[in-house]
Amino acid sequence: MARPEPHALADYPHTQAVTTRWMDNDAYGHVNNVVYYSYFDTIVNAWLIAKGLLDVEKGNPIGLVVETGCRYFEPLTYPETVTAAMRVAHVGNSSVRYEIALFGEGRDRAAAQGHFVHVYVDRQTRRPATLSPEW
Repeated sequence: MARPEPHALADYPHTQAVTTRWMDNDAYGHVNNVVYYSYFDTIVNAWLIAKGLLDVEKGNPIGLVVETGCRYFEPLTYPETVTAAMRVAHVGNSSVRYEIALFGEGRDRAAAQGHFVHVYVDRQTRRPATLSPEW
């Protein structure tokens, strides 16, 4: 299988600046891979809140991550302001696939790109919930 090419920033309609933190770096001097997923989570949830689709405390339905993946192309470091970029790739009956890319400061090619799939479920029963037309 051929390795995918890094996406361009212009491939994503929504962006958000994320500042790296000292604690994000690992012993090798770059942001640890697990932190990339935190950045993914940050942009997706901030976008959902801004669109009025997520109320963390009382909202129904809630999204559970059922699949995630990431390809790494180049390191991110501290200190750096990263551009997190997001697009909605697919909306199903009760699920959404979000595609996310992270761009190093001043860069137009992704340092990493990946995805989250959320299945939306009833807060109490945890059974899949049909998404409303707003989705």
